[in-house]
Amino acid sequence: MNIPRPTTNEINSCLKKWNKLENYVLQDSSLKKLFTRTYPSNTDIDDVLIKVCSLNDFYSTNIFSPITVAKHIISLDIDNRLIVEDISIVNKIAKIKMPGGKQRNFYSFASKYCSHHKPSAYPIYDSFVEKMLLHFKAVDKFSSFTKEQLKNYKKYKGIILKFRDYYGLTDYNLREIDRYLWIKGKEFFPKKY
Repeated sequence: MNIPRPTTNEINSCLKKWNKLENYVLQDSSLKKLFTRTYPSNTDIDDVLIKVCSLNDFYSTNIFSPITVAKHIISLDIDNRLIVEDISIVNKIAKIKMPGGKQRNFYSFASKYCSHHKPSAYPIYDSFVEKMLLHFKAVDKFSSFTKEQLKNYKKYKGIILKFRDYYGLTDYNLREIDRYLWIKGKEFFPKKY
C-alpha cells in the first residue's frame, strides 16, 4: 500500500478536505457548542444524556443504553479530572456495566466524549486512526507498540505524540493530527459493509 509519508503538505491537504465535509464540520461545531458552552459540566443527568445521545448519533458509537452510560459518567465525577487533563479517565468512562450485568468497553466513545470537552488534551481513538498508526509503525518504525496497547489511553496518547514528533508535525494540535489520520484511514482502509 502506497500511503504518502506524513508531511506538512499531507496534513494541510487533509485539513482542507475536512473543511469541505459540511456534515462533519457542522456536527463538530454543534458538539463543540454542546460540550463547551451549553452543557460543560457532567453532574446533571439531562446534560450528560444529551451529550451521550448526540455523540452516539453523530459518530455511530453503538451505545444502545445511553441512560446507563450517562449515569456511569456522572458516577465518575469527571469535571475536575477533565480540567487537569487526567487521561486515565478515558479508560474509566469506557468500561461500563450494562443492564443484564455484561461489561462493555466503549473506548472509542470515551475518547470522543473527553475530546469534545478538551480537544487539546484528548486525541480521538477510532479504527481508522488505529490502522494508520499500525501502518506507519510497520513502515517507518516511528514507535514500538502493539495493537492492544492502543486501547490503553495513556499509551495511546503517547503514541500519537510520538507520531507527531517523529514526522516533524509539532505545529499541529491533536485534533488536526486526528483529522489527518482519520481522513487517510478512511481513504486507504475503507470499511467493507
